This record gives sequence, structure tokens and C-alpha cells, in this order.
Amino acid sequence: MRLILSVLLVLVSSSVSYGQGFDFNRYGRSPLDNHLKRESEPQRPSANLRANRYDPNSLSNPYGAGSRYKPDGLMNPYSQYGSRYSNDSWTNPYATNPPKIYSESGEYRGELSTNRYSPDSTSNPYGRYGSRYSPDSINNPYGAGSPYSTRPLYVRPSSN
Repeated sequence: MRLILSVLLVLVSSSVSYGQGFDFNRYGRSPLDNHLKRESEPQRPSANLRANRYDPNSLSNPYGAGSRYKPDGLMNPYSQYGSRYSNDSWTNPYATNPPKIYSESGEYRGELSTNRYSPDSTSNPYGRYGSRYSPDSINNPYGAGSPYSTRPLYVRPSSN
């Protein structure tokens, strides 16, 4: 009887320790995380365009949102939002779905794009959001692009 109890105790303790040592992150996402993604949740800003280089959410921080190694980062040349060949990238001059820039209140401020011909691109020198003389442009140092402004500008992946 003692032998049976000791064998059962060893089996139960080994199965409990084996289950506790299993790491879901080693094999990808946990099946228990499926409930976390909901379509009704608002889209969070991916990066702050105007923050200082010590803010972890700033594109100027090479160890935060501006990291070349962040899997979904804007500065990663191999990610969906940083690749020269992706349709969702700001570095692709032919992209039709680049990231959008929004103010803190949610006001649209143009597209972060290298496309010089898109009307909403920040690289279009004659457009509303790219001209040095437009008050809505981040390229105007006396308008929306003022280096002294404390209002953040957020870059979000396009939802279209």
C-alpha cells in the first residue's frame, strides 16, 4: 500500500512540475491570449513623432519606438511599416496606405510618407501637410511643425 501511494505521489508531483514549467512564449502566443484582441478597442498610437529621445514611445528613441529591431516599428527596414517595398510603409514612395499622423485630440495631420505626389503626404512640397508655408504642415517651423510645441503628434498605421 505504501508503495502504491509513493508511486502515485511521484507521478502527481512530476506532472505538476512539468505543467508549471511549460512556457507558451517559447512557442508563440498562448491560446489563452485570444480573448485579449477585440475589434471594439480603439487603435493605440504606435509612436510619438515629436517626443524627446528618452521617451520610450518616441520615434527619436533608438531603444524604444524608433528601434531598428522593433518587429512592427517604423524604423525597422524589414517590418511592414518600415520596408521600402511594403504598401503600408512610410519609406515606400509608391505606397498607397502609409501611416497617418494625428494630433493628441485625434485631428488628422497628414500621411507620413516619402510620396512627393500624394496630396496628403508630408513630403509633398506643394500640399497642405508638406508645404513649408502651410500652417497645418509639420515642415513649417512656425506652424504645426514648431520645435517648441508641447502637443504630441502620433503616427498610427493606416486602417484602410
